[in-house]
Amino acid sequence: MVGKQDFSGIWTALITPMHQDGAVDFETYRKLIKRQVAGGVQGVVPCGTTGESPTLSEEDRKRLISLALEETKGTATKVLAGTGGNDTSKTVAFSRWASDQGAAGLLVVLPYYNLPTQEGLVKHFSAICDAVECDVMAYLTPKRTGVTLHAETIAMLAKHPRFRAIKDSTGSITSPMETLDRCREAGVTIQMLTGDDINFLPSLSIGSVGVVSVSSNLIPAEMVAIWKAFLSNRREEATKLHQRYYPLFRDLFVETNPAPIKAAMHAEGLCQPTLRLPLCEMQPKSLATLRKVLGEIRER
Repeated sequence: MVGKQDFSGIWTALITPMHQDGAVDFETYRKLIKRQVAGGVQGVVPCGTTGESPTLSEEDRKRLISLALEETKGTATKVLAGTGGNDTSKTVAFSRWASDQGAAGLLVVLPYYNLPTQEGLVKHFSAICDAVECDVMAYLTPKRTGVTLHAETIAMLAKHPRFRAIKDSTGSITSPMETLDRCREAGVTIQMLTGDDINFLPSLSIGSVGVVSVSSNLIPAEMVAIWKAFLSNRREEATKLHQRYYPLFRDLFVETNPAPIKAAMHAEGLCQPTLRLPLCEMQPKSLATLRKVLGEIRER
């Protein structure tokens, strides 16, 4: 699929359901994608951080992406494949494979641990963009990677026809504002999405176009409803929905993602709470906090 892809809307950062022995539960995975399609999300994101990509084998990742493409074929739901890593040559090869399979776009996390310079990041993303046919979304999560893309660097990369969007998980509202401003000054465009559900509605008001969401694993239709209410200028309705689910947005990060979202989905009978080490299931105190919030949301 050749860009340019419109990344506006709700993109669900899919969990990777697992059996109790840690093997990927592909049958449940199919069911979860069907649920996302029924919920009306713009797209699904297999093999991102929420999907535990660092502990997935290449075989796992390829099958997860292939199944996502299979389950969304003929629907309005697109696939944004997580292909990032900290080795440029491997990331290029995997990104080219996902592009060739028909992914609408690629979510590429910044190289972690290596601590590349801005020049190194430009060369990294340029190599990926040169190798693929679909559009690329850079994933900024400096708490996990140790590096980020500066606004000036994003404006430079946005000159490439494949460098299309940013997933901003910095936790900052000023960061995407600065990036959008620098891109305007440079005469280039970039689509900005937040990676933090708690910032979703506020980020729309400053020019973001959507969210790569953890919460939509559990509440896809409700996240779509917030987005549609905002787009239709029903701001009071959007605010009320955001306020209703704010406690969930908050407490899905009471421990390291994706442990809480898997626990929440387990509570709703959607999957097992199993994670691959070094991640592990939630502590009892955190689990009690999450269950309390889930109960309160059901009652509203």
